[in-house]
Amino acid sequence: MNHCLDSFQPYDLVSKTFTLTVTLKRFPGTTAVRIEPPMRSKLRKDQIPMSINRRELLQLMGGAYSALALSRFASAQPSNPSANFQGTRNSLEAYRIPEWFRNAKFGIWSHWGPQSAIEDGDWYARNMYMQGSEQYKYHIATYGHPSKIGYKDLVGNWKAAKWEPDHLMGLYKKAGARYFVSMGVHHDNFDLWDSKYTRWNAVNMGPKRDVVGIWQKAAQKQGLRFGVSEHLWISYKWFAVSHAADKTGPLAGVSYDGIDPKLADLYHDAGCAKFAEKLDWNDDGIPDSWRSHYLDRMTDLIDKYHPDLLYTDGHLPFEEYGLKMVAHLYNVSAQLHGGQTQAVYTSKETADCAVGTCLLDHERAVSDGISENPWQTDTCIGDWHYKRGAQYKTPKKVIDLLVDIVSKNGNLLLNFPLPNSGELDPQEMKVLEGITAWMAVNSEGIYDSRPWKIYGEGPATKVKIEAGNFNEDKQKDLTGEDVRFTTKGNTLYAFVMGSPENTAINALGLASPQGAGKIGKVELLGHHGDVKWKQDDTALKVQLPPEKLSDIGVTLKIDLA
Repeated sequence: MNHCLDSFQPYDLVSKTFTLTVTLKRFPGTTAVRIEPPMRSKLRKDQIPMSINRRELLQLMGGAYSALALSRFASAQPSNPSANFQGTRNSLEAYRIPEWFRNAKFGIWSHWGPQSAIEDGDWYARNMYMQGSEQYKYHIATYGHPSKIGYKDLVGNWKAAKWEPDHLMGLYKKAGARYFVSMGVHHDNFDLWDSKYTRWNAVNMGPKRDVVGIWQKAAQKQGLRFGVSEHLWISYKWFAVSHAADKTGPLAGVSYDGIDPKLADLYHDAGCAKFAEKLDWNDDGIPDSWRSHYLDRMTDLIDKYHPDLLYTDGHLPFEEYGLKMVAHLYNVSAQLHGGQTQAVYTSKETADCAVGTCLLDHERAVSDGISENPWQTDTCIGDWHYKRGAQYKTPKKVIDLLVDIVSKNGNLLLNFPLPNSGELDPQEMKVLEGITAWMAVNSEGIYDSRPWKIYGEGPATKVKIEAGNFNEDKQKDLTGEDVRFTTKGNTLYAFVMGSPENTAINALGLASPQGAGKIGKVELLGHHGDVKWKQDDTALKVQLPPEKLSDIGVTLKIDLA
């Protein structure tokens, strides 16, 4: 059975689009499709490659074209409304978070790029242009004045000389990650892939390697879902400080190197200078030229790597441009997964994700209760970009966050900031090893789980946490008196976040408001042998064995009648 796309004229120099005729042959009884290219005489070889596969077709035709054309042979795949999203909020409301994400619970992120080469923490590319900041002072002392030595001169310092992505991915999988996220582009306007829209990319400069593509292959080898983060949309405002100048001192009034029009493809055009004094984290005042360029870059990223997750650092930007991007992400994913959209897009704006559309992400934050919809916290063991001598979260703190977040229907995405070399430092390895050891015993209650009737009990539940971002430090450290719950079918997991000799869980009493019912069996994960327990009206009372399994916390596996 053959399905042929319509025939059109080849490449149009005015609209910069082309159409072509190909034969899509479906093999009977399967969903396999072979794309047969047009005859060589139909198109000049400079117009279209003569060898084309299904993914390349998606890339060449773009989101709107691919959704339209490939819908013509929907009979070859299961039908699904999500396979044909439009770039409107009404259309995207039909989107739902895929099950793989709900089951994964834990991901690891590599927030790594040219700014990591300086090893002086977050936002170096901006702060080096802000007179009086610590990074400005460091830049002056180490490299010189930013009117002479600017960020453009530092990107080549990023060498990744000891980067072993396959080794790192093996460590991350062993630590329990079910998905991995590569940074794609930060606010510094530098793409970490073989970008077709900017020369400022990691294939041309720095490590001269396709960082996103290499991370993707490493993740796929380990069976992990792969995501990419983009922080690009705000760059037009964020990098405006590069157009400013010192206000005092011997070089007062001498413009920084961002003023050079030949460098506008990195530092943006002169129009951004009006944002140099104040950074408002919104779309206001950003020209359509930048919005369109942003969409081109994001479309290129999606078409090349087909990410399972695309993270935006902020809200869904630029309305119609951002909506087109998200629809394209979902449509490409559906074409690659038998009509079922498997991709996730994240926004930090609650209104964006109120109905379908996207996944709500909280930066460095926890929730005050169970959310009806899945969500994600993104946080870091230290600074987002590597900083020498930084203090890291302990394994205990990471697991406390993970268990609390999962009990409230969320996922944890955790950044391990890599230094210039691309090799985890010794202290980072200790954190990773601590997470690995705990997950090896207790992850059964994490993966594939769902929230229970309440997320937990104990002293930390008495602390009111305001909704929003950057509130993770407001939550009290969890102790052996704190319990968090997850479920799988008739199995309840109670995470006791410490190592007390005995524990009493009030929510599991026969007369508790939660109505847990009669308990059939209690096990302690990691302990080979029975545990003593008793259920009465007031609580489930468990006597833990004398040997200490973990300083972080233990997990009771409870069979409910």
